[in-house]
Amino acid sequence: MTKILIVEDQALLRESLQFTIAAQKDMEVVGASDDASLAPELCRKLKPDLVLMDVMTKNNSNGITYCALIRREFPDIKIIIMTGLPEITFADEARKAGAHSFIIKDSGKEYLLFVIHNTMQGHGIYPGPSSEVPFNLKFTEKELTIIRLICQGKSRSDIASDLAMSEPVVKKIISEILDKTCFDSISKFAIYALSRGLIVPEIKSSHIASKK
Repeated sequence: MTKILIVEDQALLRESLQFTIAAQKDMEVVGASDDASLAPELCRKLKPDLVLMDVMTKNNSNGITYCALIRREFPDIKIIIMTGLPEITFADEARKAGAHSFIIKDSGKEYLLFVIHNTMQGHGIYPGPSSEVPFNLKFTEKELTIIRLICQGKSRSDIASDLAMSEPVVKKIISEILDKTCFDSISKFAIYALSRGLIVPEIKSSHIASKK
């Protein structure tokens, strides 16, 4: 069971995050706060496995600043920084502060859960800065669409439903993607792309990006 502390100053979003996470069989919300400055003390008291923390919180407390403090005192606690402002400087600062992953708030709950699971497994995920295809590969539009959906945490059956395709067709396209990338599973490719900033995580505008 992954114990999670949520630090978010918007009450509606904080409650939504609590509801989404509490509904997962392998996750538990152990605490929530609207002020990042309280996060270190809450970590001492609640001993979470992961902190999901906004960049800007109540009293102008900066989540990235307190991320660095938590990482120094609690090196085993995973931290995901989130923001509603997808500025690359925030991602850079979060990485320097030791945050394991970085997420844009409008990415959707499936992607959030995907990031939480992979962060706990040791796969840091950050957004990428540009819009070119990695590895100098040429993907078809259908392949790109399926890659985007996989990186949002969609299952093969979900993808088939979303794209009005049969599962065998989706499976065939995934096999073609794996042949091009030389990966042995599509989830490994998704983790690779996300962890190296090859994917921008917004649901409506997700795209493959080149490694700089």
